[in-house]
Amino acid sequence: MNREIVVALDGMGGDRAPDVTVQGAVDVAGPNLRVLLVGDRDALAPRLDALTALPGAAFVEVVHAPDKVFSSEDGARAVRSKPESSVVVACQLVRDGRAQGAVSLGHTGAMMAAATLHMRRIKGVQRPGIAVVLPSRAGFIVLVDAGANADARPEHLLQFAIMGRLFAQGVLGDPAPKVGLLSIGEEEGRGSELVQQATPLLQQTPGFIGNVEGRDIPRGTARVVVTDGFTGNVALKLYEGSAEFLFAEIRGAVSETLVGRIGGLLVRPSIRRMRHRLDPEGVGGAILLGVQGLAVIGHGSASPTAVVNAIHTAARGAREDVVGRLTAELAAPPASAPA
Repeated sequence: MNREIVVALDGMGGDRAPDVTVQGAVDVAGPNLRVLLVGDRDALAPRLDALTALPGAAFVEVVHAPDKVFSSEDGARAVRSKPESSVVVACQLVRDGRAQGAVSLGHTGAMMAAATLHMRRIKGVQRPGIAVVLPSRAGFIVLVDAGANADARPEHLLQFAIMGRLFAQGVLGDPAPKVGLLSIGEEEGRGSELVQQATPLLQQTPGFIGNVEGRDIPRGTARVVVTDGFTGNVALKLYEGSAEFLFAEIRGAVSETLVGRIGGLLVRPSIRRMRHRLDPEGVGGAILLGVQGLAVIGHGSASPTAVVNAIHTAARGAREDVVGRLTAELAAPPASAPA
């Protein structure tokens, strides 16, 4: 029987909060997964009371946090000036041991700052990295870093590789994930100075296969793709935009003519299955690796389904003790970049 997991959910974070967050919390909560719904009690409690007929409502508890961080604010500054904001309190609940993970669909910078400040970094971690799960031809892969560190050093990429590999083992269920370093060519020696200096360090990582190119991401050549936060965020946004473009073109093609509309009816089940495989809500959010707790960052426009999946991701990481495994792996001093 699975042990009980408690996840703190930022009830005020996201474009459609608190309706979406309350609904998602009730949909996912149960005897083995309790949700601490953090935010303004006056806004959350009535919505939760309206869902008491659903079985999950009994396993959701409101934790009052009178303030919130708005999308227009500077994340790090807001976290320091608003100690009673919902995202800060959610991370404090993890720090205090009342929850094993925190989920927020709100301000990405605020969630990163709150998790780093209150959960604290794992000993030995120089820079936490954002791990985002992406679909590929070979199944789900993980890209690290997807935006936490625009500037990185070779030893940071080594830690991203270690953390990404353990995440792929614990959350994606791959016992021996292949690890690739994102570059402009597969051959060793190609790429930026950062890539060239990181290569000998990553050779210490089990499963390292060398350089991979952007086209290898959708191919699933490596289960873990390592890069700096600037490059990773560009790759992520291009990936998401390409998927949106692809589906828009398909919709246009099947609606232009009568023959197209008839053909669209025939292929609709297959298109739906493809859309389901490519839907980012299937994972629910990105994970900030390197802090002493599970910190999941969701999309601001997410639906209740994405909230459910984000909470499941945090719970799965807790059950697989991803943080404990990272702590053990990174206990030794980090390697240094070659001169």
